[in-house]
Formats: sequence, structure tokens, C-alpha cells
Amino acid sequence: MPIFTLTTAPDGIATITWDLPGRSMNILTYEGIAELDAAIDAALADPAVTGIVLTSGKPDFAAGMDLAILANMKTAAGDDPARGLFDGIMAMHRLLRKIERAGADPKTGKGGKPVACALPGLAAGIGTEIALACHRRIMADNPKARIGLPEILIGIFPGAGGTTRLVRMMGPMGAAPLLLEGKMLAPAAARAAGLVDEVVPADGLLDAAKAWVRSAQPADIVKPWDARGYKLPGGSPYSPGGFMTFVGASAMVHGKTQGAYPAARAMLSAIYEGTLVDFDTALRIEARWFTRVLMNPSSSAMIRTLFLNKQALEKGALRPAVPDESVRRLGVLGAGMMGAGIATVAAQGGIEVILLDRDQPAADRGKAHAAAYFDDGVKRKKSTSEKRDAALARITATADYAALAGCDLVIEAVFEDPAVKAEATRRAEAHLGPEAIFATNTSTLPVASLAEASRDPAAFLGIHFFSPVEKMALVEIIRGPATADRAVAKALDFVRQIRKTPIVVNDARFFYANRCIIPYLNEGVRMVAEGVAPALIENAARQLGFPLGPLQLVDETSIDLGVKIARATKAALGDAYPESPADGVLSALADQGRLGRKAKAGFYAYDDAGKRNGLWPGLADRWPAAAEQPPLGEVQNRLAMVQALEAVRALEDGVLTDIREGDVGAILGWGFMPWSGGPFSWLDILGAERAAATADALAASHGDRFAPPRLLRDLAATSESFYGRFQPAAAAA
Repeated sequence: MPIFTLTTAPDGIATITWDLPGRSMNILTYEGIAELDAAIDAALADPAVTGIVLTSGKPDFAAGMDLAILANMKTAAGDDPARGLFDGIMAMHRLLRKIERAGADPKTGKGGKPVACALPGLAAGIGTEIALACHRRIMADNPKARIGLPEILIGIFPGAGGTTRLVRMMGPMGAAPLLLEGKMLAPAAARAAGLVDEVVPADGLLDAAKAWVRSAQPADIVKPWDARGYKLPGGSPYSPGGFMTFVGASAMVHGKTQGAYPAARAMLSAIYEGTLVDFDTALRIEARWFTRVLMNPSSSAMIRTLFLNKQALEKGALRPAVPDESVRRLGVLGAGMMGAGIATVAAQGGIEVILLDRDQPAADRGKAHAAAYFDDGVKRKKSTSEKRDAALARITATADYAALAGCDLVIEAVFEDPAVKAEATRRAEAHLGPEAIFATNTSTLPVASLAEASRDPAAFLGIHFFSPVEKMALVEIIRGPATADRAVAKALDFVRQIRKTPIVVNDARFFYANRCIIPYLNEGVRMVAEGVAPALIENAARQLGFPLGPLQLVDETSIDLGVKIARATKAALGDAYPESPADGVLSALADQGRLGRKAKAGFYAYDDAGKRNGLWPGLADRWPAAAEQPPLGEVQNRLAMVQALEAVRALEDGVLTDIREGDVGAILGWGFMPWSGGPFSWLDILGAERAAATADALAASHGDRFAPPRLLRDLAATSESFYGRFQPAAAAA
């Protein structure tokens, strides 16, 4: 079956319909490129065709390119993968340029045929780049429709002309939110930004596109950059206005990325260099920088983790083979910030929710949290009042455990105390049917011990949300030693319903995420005790790409929580507890009432509104900075390696069973250097031998916590990588 179908009406308008067989969403494949090229050639060569409409046979236009194309370009070129990529990208440029020129005389620009793009729904990535090459973009007034170029979010940038065209359309500053932030715009916003030319009722989309083709004048089918006298919006780089624009853009990019993301730097270079030359040369420059990004292992790692692996986990790659376990009625125990957040996202996902707390006023406050969140969505035009009302109506706030009858999943989010959790478990299960699954939202307590209070440990597991629940994309599902496959499937299906990304880990103290986060926090605090300047610690982390430095993250999560975790861990481990100077720092701050952001006092100083005012000057009085500071690279290696080594130990210990979950979970859960693709991808970029040598050097200087795990030494000895040894065959293909 064809991917692109060309039909010509008696009035001379040819319609090219994109409809990839067997897929719910169009993506551009190798075969699709050839078919689109042939269809365009046929329409331009046919004297009976007076104009072209390019559209989709699906509810959406296109989700992007099949990333296997880029991999095939590399492998097909043998020993010169960069040449293969560049040549393949330039072939794509020639195809889109053919659409753009539409048969016009190359010298006069006359004689071309008008090409309109009719967008019924989503257009992302290459879908948007194809649309930008057309002379008119008409979008359906569809509430689910979005258009944009999100490539930067997975470590690349628009490389099929999207960068060059968008900058020439809007100017560098106008294009910045779409290119540097990957924003996807709704139809009205896209029209206001100039990304599309018209927004029309969905049932009149094709008629509107054909009407424009019929009425198009010769000037309408010449792009501004192909017309004489074209000037870049905002000014060229060496004009007064353009100079300020590019200086500002460079500062903005570095401020956002701290120089850690190669794609952002490369895109800015492509934009700057491209605006100094003619359009076709600019496309070659874009292709050159795009090739450079694709040859960078960081980009490959980001694509693998944030696109391929994330998508696989969301689609149930590791789901047990049991029938559908979608949640119909959810019980949430505890209406505090975490419980209220869980209730909010569940109701938003269409699930009926019973939100229970110790008394009715407490339960009502939890529902009020959801109401405020939904109201904010309406204010920001992310939702409608009708959707808000419907979602809020799904939440029943109560103090009566009997209201849990009929729930097929209950999530306990009460105080982090085993006795409190045990009582809540027993009281809730007394009202549940035999098929109900019970989950705890604990972040640190072993699931096996909490399951002792349950009537059926096989139907008991952990579902660990991250705060704030509404914003954080990751959910960590913890399988206890007795947890049955059906319970895991129930949790996975629930996470799919609320549109978050799941990882499944085995039960152990701190599970996976906190097991890796806590060493990061402790290492930063430990360095304060050692006399490392706090500003050096925080900036070292940010320049690695971490969204928050360890000291700021401690403030955000609360200092007293760190003290409680340390005390509880020491009580549980006894003599095996690894004493750390970090404990003394946290205890001293807690004793002074500096509990973090919630107290408006912690490692940072805060104003009365809770806004950070820089690092607290009192740190230097209690823990003076040493006269000689360590090199930036050493601080960065300590902060990154202490987490990555713990991730390897989690894999060795069987807490992690799939490295894809380790990488996806690290980035989505606590922001582990997204440019690296996650801890396992980062170690692969370094190479096991170099990583082990770096860890050995750190262990010699700073202690056994940096000693390379046996698995890392094994990979170094055999010159293997984590993905070379552990990537599932299906994912590798």
C-alpha cells in the first residue's frame, strides 16, 4: 500500500495524501521520502495540475521522522558515517526545496505552482519542516492540534531546513521559543506567531486549502528569502539591531544550557552563520552542523533514552503478560500535598477518585488543591471550564474508610511512619474487594516490611510519585518479594492512564531513584564540610547540566527530611552505616532552624516571599572555604560519578533489571545530566576503562564510596559497554 497518494481533481488541483499503512500516526520513512519525491515530481510535471494540496489521511499530520533513517545513513556510508549523514540530509533539503520552488524558473522565480499544506492535527519535527516548505499553511481549529519543532528536547535540532526557514520567517528572537525550547503551539497561538497562515474549522480544512490554491497569485508562491530585497527580521548579525539580537541569543542559550548541550550550541552556530549567506548556502551550513550533532555520542544517547527507551517503557515494554488492569476507581489515603497531587492527576486522567484523610476538613483541603490546579489550567488556557468541572466532580473527599468500597486500586500516601502506614493499610483493606490492589507511596521504607500489614502481600506494591506530582513525569513502581504480576500490571496500566512514564524496580532500601539521589546530595554537603566553596559546588553541578545543584536540591526537599533519613538509615544499618561529614552539616543547620526553602532559610538565603537571595553567607562562618580549592573537573567528577556508580550497584544488586529504566528514571526522576542520556549512557560515552580509572582515582583521594563496582571492572576488562551487553534485542533493533 502506498504511503503518499496523488489524486488530481478536474479543476487541476492535485492532492497528495500522507497515510502510512499500519500506523496510527504518520512518520517519515525511507520509503515515504521516495514516494513524496515521486508524487511532487509527478504533480509538477503534469501540465493539467495547476496547484497542490499536501495533507494527511489520518487525524494528525505527522509526528516526525523515523529515526532509523539517520542510523541507516551512518551505516550505509561505511567508514565515513559523517559523509553519509551529510549527503542524506542534503537529499532531504533538495526535496523540500523542490516543494518550495514548485517548478519555478531558477532565475526569474516565475512559473511555479502553489503548494498549500492542510494540517488536520499534530505536526511535529519533519512534519512541521515539510509544512514550512509549502507556500501556505492552513491548520484545523482542533483543540488537540499542535505544531512545532521539539527536536531540541531529545538532543538534536531541526535539521531538514526547519531551523533556517523559521529564523528567516520570524527572526532569531521570534524563532527562539520554538527552536530552543521545543514549544508546541495550539492553532490560535501558531497563527499569532506566524507559524501558520490560517486556522479554519476542521470540516472545512481541505476546502480552504484548495480555495487558496485557486486564488494564489505569482507573488504568493515566492518565499520572502527568494524574493529581491529580502531582509532578516530583527536585522542581520552586523546591523545594530541584529548585533544586539545575537549577543542576547548567545547569552540566553548559555544561560539555559550552561554549555552542557551540544545541540543548542550547534543550532545557534547554524543560525548565526546561515544569516550571513544566501538561503541555499544556509541550508548546507545547517546540514553541516546537524551532521556534527548527530556524530556526537551525546545526541545518540539522548535520542535513545528520551525518545526510544522512554517510548518503549510507556508502551509497556516490560509489562507482565496479563489482561488489561486499567483503574476504574482509585482510593487515595492522605490528602496532603502528595495525596492531593495523585488525586489530581488521576481525576485529570478520567478516573473516579476517593480522597480520604483523618477528618473532613483535611480531605476538603486536598480537593481544594485539585480545584486550584484545575482553575490555573483554565486561566492559562490549557483546559476549559467544562473539563475542569468534570475532573473535579470525579474527586470525592471523605474521612470515611467505607467510601473505599469498590476501589480496584488504593494508594496510601500518609505520614512516612511504618506504624501509621500499617494502620491505614488495615483499615482500608477491610472495605476492599478481593481483587483490589494496594500500593504505598513510600519513598524510603522497604515495601516488604510494609506489606506485612496487608491481608495479601501478592496484591501489595510500591507506587512512588515524585513531587510535585502534577509536574514530575516519572513514577517508580516497586515490586516487593511477594508482589504478583497482576499487581505490577495494575500499576503500569494506572501510570499509562495518567500519562506518566513508569519504571519497575525491585524492593530495597531507597529503591532506585533515592538510592542515587541521596549520594548526590551527601557529596555536595560533604564538600561544604571539607571547605569546598559552596558556589563552586553548585555551579559545577549546573555546568554538568543538573537542573539543581545539590545544596539547592537539599533546600527544596527540606534539610530536616535529610536528617530524619540519615537517622532512620543509621538505626536500620547499625555498624554498617557509612558515617559522613554531611550528617553533621545537616544536623547543625537543622538545629539552627534552617530547614530549607519551606523555612525560608537553609543553604540559601530567602526573602519574605520565599525567593532565593543567593547562598547563605553564614555558611562561610561555620564551614570556611579552604585557601586552595579543588579543580572544577574534580568537583564535577565527584558529583556525577557518585550517582553513576550507585546506579551500577543497583543493577548488580538486582534492584534494576533493565538499564533502559535506569537511564530514563535518572533523567526524569532527578534530572541526571540529560545531555548524557543517563548514568549508564554516560559511562558508555566515557568508556568502561576510563570510567573505572576515574573512579579508582576518586576512591584513592576521597574514599571507598568511589570504588568501581565489580560489574564496571568486568566491562572494562572485556572492553564492553553497558548497552552492548545489556540492551534488550528488541530495543537494539
